Amino acid sequence: MTALGLDVIVAGMRPDPSGSQPAEARLRARVAAPGDLDAVTNTITLAFRQDPVWGPAFVGPDGGDAVARELWRAVLEGALRYPWTWLTDGGEAVSVWIPPHGTELSPEQEERFGELLVDRLGPAAGSVLELLGRFEAAHPRTGPHYYLSLLGTHPDHRGRGAGMALLADNLAVIDAERMPAYLESTNPANNHRYERLGFRAIGSFAVPRDGHVIATMWRPARD
Repeated sequence: MTALGLDVIVAGMRPDPSGSQPAEARLRARVAAPGDLDAVTNTITLAFRQDPVWGPAFVGPDGGDAVARELWRAVLEGALRYPWTWLTDGGEAVSVWIPPHGTELSPEQEERFGELLVDRLGPAAGSVLELLGRFEAAHPRTGPHYYLSLLGTHPDHRGRGAGMALLADNLAVIDAERMPAYLESTNPANNHRYERLGFRAIGSFAVPRDGHVIATMWRPARD
């Protein structure tokens, strides 16, 4: 079974404390199309603004979101080559998967992305490129697997379980294929959430200069 772009139901969201969202709230998710690039970019840019790794890495000279938005757009454009970026209809949450044997960027996109980093970040691009190299070096080479490149929740919907519900739904599709999954957790506050869904830490690596530790996590295939 593979992702075919059919709508799936994401259930299990916790109620909005304000009472405006019913306790049985359900979100509908679908595979993002190329025309969803702006919506996906917006959610990911805002979701990772405060991330301990990507927030500082992609911040522009003016401290605003413009550079980060441009960089995330380039990354997401590469991911949308595959039918494995998932978006809730209201843009509440986005999950970005790279399927087995896939790559985050094509060779041409990777070259352009490196040039974009240098142009937008200047001297800071060197440490970001080193960081990306550490992600690549830590990536397991143990056989085909799905790679959760990004999982983000729009700040307006954070804390209601949308991201984890979307992830759980994605994993059900992956389980039907009897495939393992891999991710890197840049925020230790999320590690226990991933563990609840069957991921286990298999290693770690440090961010250049600031030493922040990123956990690598693996979820075995389910029979």
